[in-house]
Amino acid sequence: MVRVAIIGAGIVGLTSAVNVQKSIPGAKVTIIADKFDKDTTSAGAGGLYRPTAALVKGVPPETVREWVQDTWDYYTSLAMSPEAGETGQTLVPGYMLSDNQSAVQNQLFESIVFNFKLLTPDDLKRLKLPFKYGCSFVTVITQPQKFMPWLMRKFKEQGGTVEFRTVGKLDELAGAYDIVINCSALGSRQLVQDHSMYAVKGQLVHVKAPWVKTFLYCDDKKTPTYFIPHDDCIIVGGTREEGNYSIDIVPEVQEDILRRAGEILPQIKGGRVVGSWAGIRPSRDPLRLEKELLTIGGKKLRVVHNYGHGANGVTLSWGTSLRAARMAKEWAQEITPSARL
Repeated sequence: MVRVAIIGAGIVGLTSAVNVQKSIPGAKVTIIADKFDKDTTSAGAGGLYRPTAALVKGVPPETVREWVQDTWDYYTSLAMSPEAGETGQTLVPGYMLSDNQSAVQNQLFESIVFNFKLLTPDDLKRLKLPFKYGCSFVTVITQPQKFMPWLMRKFKEQGGTVEFRTVGKLDELAGAYDIVINCSALGSRQLVQDHSMYAVKGQLVHVKAPWVKTFLYCDDKKTPTYFIPHDDCIIVGGTREEGNYSIDIVPEVQEDILRRAGEILPQIKGGRVVGSWAGIRPSRDPLRLEKELLTIGGKKLRVVHNYGHGANGVTLSWGTSLRAARMAKEWAQEITPSARL
């Protein structure tokens, strides 16, 4: 029996775990993490499917397209299934806006999402949107507060086990596991001494405004403003603070988010603030998705690294996890070449 450990229980770790179970039937798969569910950064994500090549640096465009297409196919299949309510995927129409024309003519996703259309100056005027350029489309929103518990249930139903602890070094797993999938995100700075990992802080506000049914994403390199409808609130953001490792809620930042939001979408002013959140996007340029063979104390440890997704964690997770699972399968076939995997 092939023994596989997944380090990390964010959305990348969970999607990697369920895909490994599919790729290597009969494997004993364990998720090891010191943060689960609501304690992970993934749990606070807005979940808007909006792949942006500018945020996936150093990866060939054709590879990024495969990742985002695979994720889109899976998420939309859930959104159009009887499991949509349980998994937290919803098809939602909305707008992306910018004063930079290239920001709304995104070839990476305009042929993937539904009903993509560039807005005319007259469209923007009638919609009272204070930007020079815009586009409309239907995309999928994933609510991690639903999707992640659902993934964990699926994982356990397939025989997966969970261990709550911090892994300081990969050496600790040599001998106990044949394959390790490293989804430790920012923890990889310590775990594998990867100092190319860096933090990008994001802060959000949860607003009760059920009359807002569409998403809006207003592009600005320093302070993007966005509105993402979830079941119980609108996720209003946000910030992009590179190098900030704090997860404290800053009142002045929240006030600025709400001020910007009200200027763009006045109807949000009638809503009620019901929560706040801040988290660190674990970023790397490029993200790391590769195999590594280690020899520790004379024992071989086969590793697949899958981390560094930054702001694209939800959008890329399923696609990169499919690739990570295939790499794990290749390792497994080396271990048990006669096995039918």
